[in-house]
Amino acid sequence: MLVIEQLRKSYTTAQGLLPVLQGVDLYLARGSSLALMGESGSGKSTLLHLVAGLDRADSGRILIDDQPLDNRSEPALARWRREGIGLVFQQYNLISSLDVGANLAFQARLAGRHDPPWVAYLAGRLGLLDVLQRYPEQLSGGQQQRVAIGRALAGRPALLLADEPTGSLDEASSDAVLSLMLQLVGEVGSSLLMVTHSHRLAAHLQQRCVLQAGRVQPEPRR
Repeated sequence: MLVIEQLRKSYTTAQGLLPVLQGVDLYLARGSSLALMGESGSGKSTLLHLVAGLDRADSGRILIDDQPLDNRSEPALARWRREGIGLVFQQYNLISSLDVGANLAFQARLAGRHDPPWVAYLAGRLGLLDVLQRYPEQLSGGQQQRVAIGRALAGRPALLLADEPTGSLDEASSDAVLSLMLQLVGEVGSSLLMVTHSHRLAAHLQQRCVLQAGRVQPEPRR
């Protein structure tokens, strides 16, 4: 479903060119899950941004179902973000002026795939039926993250990108939220690429690798 070949990305800084990705190769099969680990600053979030079409690589290829992503126009990339992927961030990124119900439906409406029964099902599975009329500021961190996961999956995306999705939660809440997310990803049939620093959380996914020195390495034996 997702193939990344020799992906390179550098940024210009006051000290000169800073290479972040230096020939990344990655493969993610349809319906499978992969945890991408690595130290802070190793380029994990940069890689997600490139796959999401939020930034462009210097060289290399990103293929989605054998179709290149990197040479698409800006309108085509915007359509990819609306229709092809779901995004879950560590800081939730909910829309403060919308209640929980509207936040859950937001991405699916943008994609033109709003399905009220499916959104209601997600709300029930995520334990949000009693808070649909509340606003993000009225929710706990765990509730906000469950809303973010529901929003990302409401449009049944082919690919879910999750950047430290439980990083703001305590260990017990992290485990519960990740378990729910994996169950729902399986029901949707989405592929999942998750950035995490936690080996404990990464162990729940089917594949694991480490981004180190700008390249992807197999997870070291522990």
